[in-house]
Amino acid sequence: MTEQQRTEQDGPAPIRLGTRASRLAVAQSQDVADRLAKASGRPVELVEVTSEGDTNRASLASLGGTGVFASALREALVAGEVDVLVHSLKDLPTAPYPGLSIGAVPKRADARDVLVARNGATVDSLPEGAKVGTGSPRRVAQLKAKRPDLDVVDIRGNIDTRLGRVDDDLDAVVLAAAGLTRIDRLDAATELLDLGFWPSAPGQGALAVEIRSDETDRNLLAALRKLDHAPTRLTVTAEREVRRSSRRVSA
Repeated sequence: MTEQQRTEQDGPAPIRLGTRASRLAVAQSQDVADRLAKASGRPVELVEVTSEGDTNRASLASLGGTGVFASALREALVAGEVDVLVHSLKDLPTAPYPGLSIGAVPKRADARDVLVARNGATVDSLPEGAKVGTGSPRRVAQLKAKRPDLDVVDIRGNIDTRLGRVDDDLDAVVLAAAGLTRIDRLDAATELLDLGFWPSAPGQGALAVEIRSDETDRNLLAALRKLDHAPTRLTVTAEREVRRSSRRVSA
């Protein structure tokens, strides 16, 4: 049987989409998978990949930053175990990765951070000395600049775990609006932090669909072009370049 006859008999080969196994990662990957399937006319299978960031409970800073979540996924893509990856763009290192490129940046969601606090509190109305959880050095600096009296606690874990700590041992946590929206939990937010006084991470709210730079599957490449949102790509590219340039200067 020829390859063409096999394809006609079995249908088009599925596109394998690599994703982390967290609730948020699967939710945003499934959204991209559904759109990719519609654009390509092919089935899309989610392939869960476990990273060191998923298994090691140390602080993100000690593990090397948020890029720790992308490393295992990228290794799987380079090895040919998957065909595409979906990342939260804010977690993707700005340095190029050999052999890989961003094939699509879908339309951006809400780029803001949110506060989730007890009793409907805002950053300004949190009680003095309140315990606020975050795993982001940026958010730590912003909280301390706004409220030096706060006790900022380093936390890890998925969104549900972090939300649960507000009812347990913390007064509040700071999270991304886009992440809460993607798992239908934005209603938990007690304050949406305006970008004018609370800038969020470069690329926050956007997703990146990563592929091998030498990808030759024309059907896949055409489908990714349909998913790409040019205004979002231009905006996040500029944000990430500013971040990359500032790191070069500080080094």
